[in-house]
Formats: sequence, C-alpha cells, structure tokens
Amino acid sequence: MATHTKDTRHQLTGDWTISGVADQCEALSKSLQDLKSGRKKKIQIDCKQINSIDMSGLQLLHVWMECVRMRGVETQLLNLPDEMQQTIQQLGLGQCFTDNYPGAA
Repeated sequence: MATHTKDTRHQLTGDWTISGVADQCEALSKSLQDLKSGRKKKIQIDCKQINSIDMSGLQLLHVWMECVRMRGVETQLLNLPDEMQQTIQQLGLGQCFTDNYPGAA
C-alpha cells in the first residue's frame, strides 16, 4: 500500500510480490492523480515498510516512478530493505533504480 503525507514523502508498505501487487495499484493510481496539481517537484519514496518484493513489485514500482517523472516530478527512493536491494541486484535491475537510489548501482 502506498500512503502519502502532506509533504513530499510517500510510504510504501506491505506485499510487493506477484500475489500482492494488485493491491498496490489503487493507491499508486491515486497518488498519480494527486500529482496533477503540478505543485510538487520532488517526492521521496520510503520503502522501509515493504515486507517482501519480487520482480513484479519492482516492475510496478519502476513503471509508477516513470509515470511520476512524466508529470515533471523527480523521485528518490529511501530506506530500501536489504531484501529489496538484494532482489534488485539478483534480477539485474540496478540500472532501473540507480538514478533514484545510489545504493542500487
């Protein structure tokens, strides 16, 4: 689930595996609608509370971040759990996240 606060931080939580990504879509879609105002220029995406993630979750996250960027908003990933960093590396997806999280290189 993605929640956002009045500042520019989005908190991602829960299951980001193939069995859980469908549950993430509604909150991510709402957050994209909230960006229509064009007031935000940068958002921080806090991943600390992601319980588990696989390729499906990383793909969804990457596509959502690209949609945010197409709205002219810069993204930055924060607090990636060790499991998430390892999954990014094991799947060879570091290039998808290096601009947003230096530890993913």
